[in-house]
Amino acid sequence: QVQLVESGGGLVQPGGSLRLSCVASGIIFSIYDMSWYRQAPGKQRELVATIRKIGSTNYADSVKGRFTISRDNAKNTVYLQMNNLKPEDTAVYYCNANLGGFNSWGQGTQVTVSS
Repeated sequence: QVQLVESGGGLVQPGGSLRLSCVASGIIFSIYDMSWYRQAPGKQRELVATIRKIGSTNYADSVKGRFTISRDNAKNTVYLQMNNLKPEDTAVYYCNANLGGFNSWGQGTQVTVSS
């Protein structure tokens, strides 16, 4: 049974930073592509960043240069370092594990950027 548990969300002022973590269990973590998605109130869920099993990454244009995705296969963990946060980054952030089109999701962690 796949389980993804996110942590690290919270309230931060504009310009601040947060680091999200997602710990996976029940899978061979190293062979999965891992992603972070987010969903703001009234909006569709959107892809924020992906790190593939080979280590390559891609980002949404809105977060390029501010967010960094990384993974530690020894700890079955994927991270999202978020710098220079903006109010429009406010959303529930979800961890996703993908293998050949089969997706698993975490329960989400709330990120609120507000002064």
